[in-house]
Amino acid sequence: MSEISALTKQMLSAKKAKKMSFADFEPILGLDEIIVAAIFYRQATPSMEQSCQLLETLELPTDMAEELSTYPSKGLGPVVPTDPLIYRFYEIIQVYGYPLKDVIQEKFGDGIMSAIDFTMHVDKQEDPKGDRVVLTMNGKFLPYKKW
Repeated sequence: MSEISALTKQMLSAKKAKKMSFADFEPILGLDEIIVAAIFYRQATPSMEQSCQLLETLELPTDMAEELSTYPSKGLGPVVPTDPLIYRFYEIIQVYGYPLKDVIQEKFGDGIMSAIDFTMHVDKQEDPKGDRVVLTMNGKFLPYKKW
């Protein structure tokens, strides 16, 4: 995602003005906070009904629902991310990508973890040495097909 869209900027601005968190939208949309955030950043597609509910909650014009409900182009883009927090995920994959791949394939065989049939949760673990970020990624294993 090389540039934040005008729609994303409007939605984030309205969210900030309403002093809402992504988790605040969970009961409104029936979606996890990660998916809600992905909708804001145009990395996930809500239904038309969810788009209207989101825009109404943000007090934004519902005529933007069609744009919000269209299939987005996904991904960060071709460049290495420069935001420090996002870069750390990139760094984790650079360092642990092949080890993770080998461990997963030792346990499951030749295949991949789905990013479509997938869930992720972010939790906070308090620690006297500094709070910890706990990420749980849960993806369906998809074996490579042989024909």
